[in-house]
Amino acid sequence: MSTDGREREKQGGRRELKILVPGNQPMVNLLGERDELLKIVEKSFRSSILVRGNEITISGEEEEELEALAKLFEELIMLLTSGMDLTPESVERAIEMVLAEEELRPTEVFSDIIISRRGKAIRPKTPNQKRYVEAIRNNTIVFSIGPAGTGKTYLAMAMAVKALLSREVGRIILTRPAVEAGEKLGFLPGDMYQKVDPYLRPLYDCLYEMLDVEKFTRYMEQGVIEVAPLAYMRGRTLNDSFIVLDEAQNTSPEQMKMFLTRLGFGSKAVVTGDITQIDLPGGQPSGMNVVREILAGIEGIEFVYLDERDVVRHKIVQEIVKAYRLYDMRSGKGVNGR
Repeated sequence: MSTDGREREKQGGRRELKILVPGNQPMVNLLGERDELLKIVEKSFRSSILVRGNEITISGEEEEELEALAKLFEELIMLLTSGMDLTPESVERAIEMVLAEEELRPTEVFSDIIISRRGKAIRPKTPNQKRYVEAIRNNTIVFSIGPAGTGKTYLAMAMAVKALLSREVGRIILTRPAVEAGEKLGFLPGDMYQKVDPYLRPLYDCLYEMLDVEKFTRYMEQGVIEVAPLAYMRGRTLNDSFIVLDEAQNTSPEQMKMFLTRLGFGSKAVVTGDITQIDLPGGQPSGMNVVREILAGIEGIEFVYLDERDVVRHKIVQEIVKAYRLYDMRSGKGVNGR
């Protein structure tokens, strides 16, 4: 919606801004059932909001806040016009972007649909996540570093599935270091896949959500999708593949080098990890930390950093991550003493 839909008035020391919502847009879509979405907006701003018919009047004494509020409503209206359904989460995210004066607008972030299945669209939800997705599109190798819940693995998996379905690659390879197994998988019962299944289960969960079970099973049987521990990558050359290395903070520098040198022609790799959650024994250095010093500045390789603002789980998880980060800053060390 353009600024032509605004009407400005002055009443004493207070200022008013009127926004006209297009007549073909039901107000319930913008305001929510029982004004659920409007109440979220009202809690975030001091200005008053009055709705009559398809006209929204915002009034207050702070010009800057009025402009931010008007920009927010315009962004929400454009999202609705594009066909996106507003939710409490998306409205809260849009408010955060507008108040932070992010370079990327909510419409730019939310309109980037990676894949859609059963009416559910997988898309970035924060400006940093949008930059992450763009980095994957534009680079051969992307390192995504950030705390749990920031969408590192989920978005990488979505991009991998999109690349496979659009025939940009011929297969997907998903791998993780099985550090928790103590490299003693032979002592566990079952075949190789049964032994490492607990460490790879989060990757399966993502795939089940993005592909129907029948297609996923067929791809696994045909080798189009391969899920295996990092140790099984040694000695291979991976051509025409989209490769995701998850939990890479638990690789040694030697394992990281081994993985990166597996990359073949027509392939793309995404490496994800949380450097505050290193489980390597005996203070061993993390390959994720070392690689940041070695590969910085190489064309075709990009490092993307996510933080508590990008956590897409329960809102309290954001506060937990932030609290730990502040604790680390005060104590001068990471949560694992690294």
